[in-house]
Amino acid sequence: MSNQIFGSIQETAPQTLAKALAIKLSGGGMSIGIPKESTFQENRVPLTPAAVKFFTSNGHRILIESAAGHSANFSDHQYSEAGAEISNDTFAVFQCDTILKIDPPTLKEIEMMKSGQLLISALQINQLDSVLLKKLMDKKINAMAYEFLQDDSGALPIIRAMSEIAGTASILIAAEYLNNTHIGKGELLGGFAGVPPTQVVVIGAGAVGEFATKAALGLGANVKIFDNNMYRLRRIQKSFGFHLYTSTIQPLVLKSALERADVVIGALAGNTTRCPVVVTEDMVMAMRSNSILIDVAIDRGGNFETSEVTNHEKPVFKKHDIIHYCVPNIASRVSRTASYALSNVFTPMLDEMAQSGGFSDFLRLKPGIRKGTYLYKGNLTNKSLADKFAIKYHDIDLMIGMFM
Repeated sequence: MSNQIFGSIQETAPQTLAKALAIKLSGGGMSIGIPKESTFQENRVPLTPAAVKFFTSNGHRILIESAAGHSANFSDHQYSEAGAEISNDTFAVFQCDTILKIDPPTLKEIEMMKSGQLLISALQINQLDSVLLKKLMDKKINAMAYEFLQDDSGALPIIRAMSEIAGTASILIAAEYLNNTHIGKGELLGGFAGVPPTQVVVIGAGAVGEFATKAALGLGANVKIFDNNMYRLRRIQKSFGFHLYTSTIQPLVLKSALERADVVIGALAGNTTRCPVVVTEDMVMAMRSNSILIDVAIDRGGNFETSEVTNHEKPVFKKHDIIHYCVPNIASRVSRTASYALSNVFTPMLDEMAQSGGFSDFLRLKPGIRKGTYLYKGNLTNKSLADKFAIKYHDIDLMIGMFM
């Protein structure tokens, strides 16, 4: 599917080329650096070779650190064939006008950056260190947090894409840990003639819950979904039909469903920085032995009281004879698919930025991009960060008018 998308992009490249070359950016085009991720078990890369081909054919320079795409099964040769420059020099990559990466920069990486650059990465506000933030401010960096970027409809395209992947993957993970290969019951997830179907409980009816439900129903499982948002419950029931059991989160009703469950998916985000804990330790203790809890919300604290952060090397542990899977970055488990999804968002966004004349002009045209911009010319423009670290806040809408 992704190849078809980029195939259509490349067919329109001749028309885009004339527009892009007319824009005076860094001597005729953008300069984008893609460093190799240094964070533990981060396997994704922000642009695929097909996306790089699109940019280089439109007069832009892409500098990629060697092996940046290896964990997503993209080789240096593929990027080189697409027109990228491959470098073993991390410093050189961080000298590009735009730095595009997955995880937030480390202090060492910020030291290599230069004044006026545009950084596009995750922010991970709960884990952000004030020292890193102030270092970026001192260097007068423009910084965008892709998890807060909005499209023209007001949706969060990156969060949506990663949530859909995590939801689908969570059911495949559950199927893996139900069988005998690991420590499961030796059951096939789904339905089979003459055998009672797998009982799946999904907590949260957002994108993760929706795609987990879709995958589980597709395999023939019985699914019960819980959420306190009635709009989401109505929407998901309309999507899958009235045979889907839906309920608000009432402790007694939830406890009863958990006692019969083979698989429980925690996907409730909540309205604060910390996810709500809706499954208590007592509820876990009442579940059937070797049932599986997959806490997709673990990166924001988790939905289960018994959750503890794990990783891709040691993804599970047992507590009260229940299998817990609590890996924060599930999308990185399917890094190639996730990289295609990220690239499908970044490619049109960066192309539109180039055609707009650069980052500042792009900000003026796109309110959704302003929502994700937390540093503009080194000034803090995110109120949550300003309140958290007691740093002066600047309204980005006013700043754009000042710098026109």
